[in-house]
Amino acid sequence: MAKHLKIGVTGGIGSGKSTVCSIFEHLGAPIYNADNRAKQLMQEDEDLKKKLRLAFGWDVYDKEDKLDREYLAKIVFNNPPQLRILNQIVHPAVFDDYAAWVKEQEEKGAPYSVKEAALLVEAQSYKKLDKLIVVTCPIDTRLERIMKRDNIRREEVLKRIENQLSDKDRLDHADYVIKNAPSFSLIEQVLELHKTFVNESQVANV
Repeated sequence: MAKHLKIGVTGGIGSGKSTVCSIFEHLGAPIYNADNRAKQLMQEDEDLKKKLRLAFGWDVYDKEDKLDREYLAKIVFNNPPQLRILNQIVHPAVFDDYAAWVKEQEEKGAPYSVKEAALLVEAQSYKKLDKLIVVTCPIDTRLERIMKRDNIRREEVLKRIENQLSDKDRLDHADYVIKNAPSFSLIEQVLELHKTFVNESQVANV
């Protein structure tokens, strides 16, 4: 019987995590985007909404019961204790949601699935996965990409990058590294890993 492998994909802001995951998706791998799911759960999960209101005040949701992201961002931005509280509330909900999702993929017979998350190493959640892929990218490319994508100044991008773990810290925990740079083919790197994971799944319980 094949074993379902849980693969993590992480990397710094602007490194190309989503591009890598879209290639995996084209190859048939189910993708769990932890950041997107967290946003959905903060909007849809009543228990989570109650906890957020208790922690950050009733105004964290507007009159139409929509999460006021700007209000929440002002509270947690550059405030590590408040950000820690937010993560302590949201991360367990995402963890439970991910566990249920993985079970579905196992039942469907997928040899492996991919969890995309910016904070896999920081949150220590990579320890619950079978393999961790870290995506790296030259800093100048990352700066240019984020400035264009978010329409912000170079200084703001650098501040965001400084607030994240360094590539070196992430690479200490990596099982595989994907280099998102002009001299490396992303498609070839992902295809090679796809073959590896399918093979590992098939031989895992032989």
